[in-house]
Amino acid sequence: MPAIVLAVVLALSAVSVEHASAQRRGGVPALPPPVEPVVINTDVVPEVRVVPVVSGLSHPWGMAFRSNGDILVTEREGRLRVIRNGQLVEENIPGVPEVFASRDRAGLMDVAIHPDDDRVVFLTYTKSIEFEGEPALTVALARGLLDGDALTEVTDIFVADGLDDGIAASRILFHPDGTLFMSLGGSYVFAQTGQYAQDGTTHFGKLLRLNDDGTPALGNPFVGSEFYLPEIFSVGHRNQLGLTFHPVTGDLWASENGPQGGDEVNIIKPGRNYGWPIASYSREYRGTWVSDTPWLAAFEEPEVIWWPSIAPSGLTFYTGEQFPAWQGNLFVGSLMVGRMFRTGHLERVVFNARGEEVGREWLLTELKQRIRDVRQGPDGYLYVLTEEEDAVLLRLEPVESVETDPN
Repeated sequence: MPAIVLAVVLALSAVSVEHASAQRRGGVPALPPPVEPVVINTDVVPEVRVVPVVSGLSHPWGMAFRSNGDILVTEREGRLRVIRNGQLVEENIPGVPEVFASRDRAGLMDVAIHPDDDRVVFLTYTKSIEFEGEPALTVALARGLLDGDALTEVTDIFVADGLDDGIAASRILFHPDGTLFMSLGGSYVFAQTGQYAQDGTTHFGKLLRLNDDGTPALGNPFVGSEFYLPEIFSVGHRNQLGLTFHPVTGDLWASENGPQGGDEVNIIKPGRNYGWPIASYSREYRGTWVSDTPWLAAFEEPEVIWWPSIAPSGLTFYTGEQFPAWQGNLFVGSLMVGRMFRTGHLERVVFNARGEEVGREWLLTELKQRIRDVRQGPDGYLYVLTEEEDAVLLRLEPVESVETDPN
């Protein structure tokens, strides 16, 4: 190799090493969040305007819409923020429980608003506890009352078992009947914690169904069983990061992270087993298959599978009037593809009239951002939450407004 070429290669290598050590997310540089609306082209909607609602969020995780137009946003480090009239309120909402947030999978996670009173707020977060005489971490569900811009009367209404190896992600979603679904991961490493998913005496690797006071909901499939906790609704999960209801069937759909590929979206049915880690389409991070077979008759089969992994997070079905061509499509936030940094995106999954998957489209790839959550707002637009040190809430709008029939 000529000396000058070698010198250039070595110089670039040194820069790459220095940059990689300074950038936790790998060697691909993060792009600054957009500060002005941009227009992107998509398959069935020719032009979509991507509007930055607010920036300056730090590792946000979940969002919820209030009837007064406020948007509540959680930040993983333990802050609850308010977006009001298109502006990020400078002061955090006081009264949030003390959060343990020193690990990547820990901290303040999801937020939900009571369907009958939007002053009542629910939060999932990582909590330090003593479990079986030893210090441990767990996930708690807290309930509080918004009094102005302060959270009051905060209490933990549900606290899961202690977990000594890593920590679980947790999403929450209210059912129209007033009960609350709560996902609990923590079964993500096969050798250490994978067994939790099949153990009915622990909460981890499960989906729970609770009343709004944290007690097991009436009609749960395992009530009265000596082998399962009464709040458990389904078992055999790894780490569920998204929950949504199908707009036609009313079924609960959940996104689930595999390790090296084998991400899933499942239709959740009461009392069913979703297979982890006995039957999985996943590989371990070291490259070996998680299980001898991807499917067994005793387990539910996924509706959607990703190879390679996209690390699916929040998800929602679009039902609004702003994008008629997107109605019935599933939108899924991706944190990264194939463990390659800066490959997060918003994914659109299309189904036919029989509910069979027929297409996928990647959106917002230009941002090179991790997409943590996506929700349909009350205005019919899609809201997308990136997860970065300097994160942004985006709103997707049609460039051409949808005309409505005045009659």
